[in-house]
Amino acid sequence: MSTITVRQAVLSDLEALTPLFDNYRQFYGRPSDLQAATDFLSARFNHGESVLFIGHEGNKAIGFTQLYPSFSSVSLARTFVLNDLFVDEHARRKGVASKLMAAAVDYASTLGAVRVSLSTAITNEVAQTLYQSAGWQRDEQFWVYHFAIPSTLVS
Repeated sequence: MSTITVRQAVLSDLEALTPLFDNYRQFYGRPSDLQAATDFLSARFNHGESVLFIGHEGNKAIGFTQLYPSFSSVSLARTFVLNDLFVDEHARRKGVASKLMAAAVDYASTLGAVRVSLSTAITNEVAQTLYQSAGWQRDEQFWVYHFAIPSTLVS
């Protein structure tokens, strides 16, 4: 029986994280692009722009989550956005996602954050059930809006 472990990822985990991150993007309808996935994750590590946690079953990388730091002006406190959470299909229903989320919350807590936030598709009922079972509460007070910057304006 394999043991599932979760720990904070480091740059040397990039090779193991890349296919997971690429599969995550494909789950959301993006084409596979291992080089772009590597470059994106490498930049996050190199610039200290996110914190990643990696899950293993034995020696095999099976999942990850990525946190982005933020702040709440109203609370005058640090917050984090749990932007990415993915578990390989063969490793689902083993508690990996719960362990990854718990590691992210523990990390944020140690830095004095007042909350960790995430969003998911309205149709992703499996994820919503997981989040609610782990004690996360759906926001009923705020709507989220996005403004997509046209690629012609991005330099």
